Amino acid sequence: MSQNTGAPEDATAWRARQEAVRRDSEEQREQQERQAAEAAERARQTPPPSNRDDRNDLGGDEVDERRRGFFGSVLAGIREIIIVIVLAMALSFVVKTWLFQAFYIPSGSMENTLVRDDRVIVSKLTPGPFDLRRGDVVVFEDPGTPTPWLAGLNNTPSTVGGPFHDALVFVGLLPEDSENHLIKRVIGLPGDHVQADGTTGKIKVNGVEITEPYIKPGDAPSEGKPFNIVVPQGKVWVMGDHRSDSADSRYHDGDSGGVDGSVPIDKIVGRALFIVWPIEHVTWLGVPERTFAQVPSPSGTEAPAIKPKATNPPPAKTTTAKAG
Repeated sequence: MSQNTGAPEDATAWRARQEAVRRDSEEQREQQERQAAEAAERARQTPPPSNRDDRNDLGGDEVDERRRGFFGSVLAGIREIIIVIVLAMALSFVVKTWLFQAFYIPSGSMENTLVRDDRVIVSKLTPGPFDLRRGDVVVFEDPGTPTPWLAGLNNTPSTVGGPFHDALVFVGLLPEDSENHLIKRVIGLPGDHVQADGTTGKIKVNGVEITEPYIKPGDAPSEGKPFNIVVPQGKVWVMGDHRSDSADSRYHDGDSGGVDGSVPIDKIVGRALFIVWPIEHVTWLGVPERTFAQVPSPSGTEAPAIKPKATNPPPAKTTTAKAG
């Protein structure tokens, strides 16, 4: 009898336990849902924090690493700029000292070849590796004998400048304000016999009349200044293209026969190659070879190329060329 009633009692108990487990699970799930909803509501109602330190979101080490990386990049960029500037200045110094130099034309003694305010590039390789020729336009230091060629001219130095300006002048990035240089055209080489009648007649070099297309229109070849000289060895006879406005070899020779009026070759800085400024004046300053093509050397043969004696390189500076 008891065996027949045991099975139903066990099934009933099992179902009761299952029901209790189900109710507990539902209650836990409902409780979790309520907690999640309450958390979401609190998060929605809570205002976002202001002026939050990055350290709240990132570790302090990571922030420091970012800052170090930023400042490191800035310092690296500054270092590269300084290196580029130093290299550019060094290159400019080398080019200006041994190769090329810019000059400024402040007067009209070389018109119309060069006019006031032109900027020209001068090659320091002539004289030197390249030879001086008749017709070259050259820049040279004031010979200073028997008197300075620039004496009496208004050579008031510029007051614009300062240490930074002076540094740029020294390395060749700016022109210097000094005016102890002149620019003229070579007419006679060492040993040449150069003469003019002082009227409208052409200049003769070693007995041959030369036609000078570069003379400013309206000017005579010797413009009222007769001369008959022989260019001493180691010197050249120079004249401006604007003959009526050029205090050149003619006006500094006196009665020396070419000794005082000729310019020592070792005073020549270089040959003017081309005009670089202003843009509308940009042109190559070629040598008028036809003008001197028929001129013989003093011995009756073609004049040999003239090279100066070896000298130390000229002072490294960018100088205003005074066209006298």
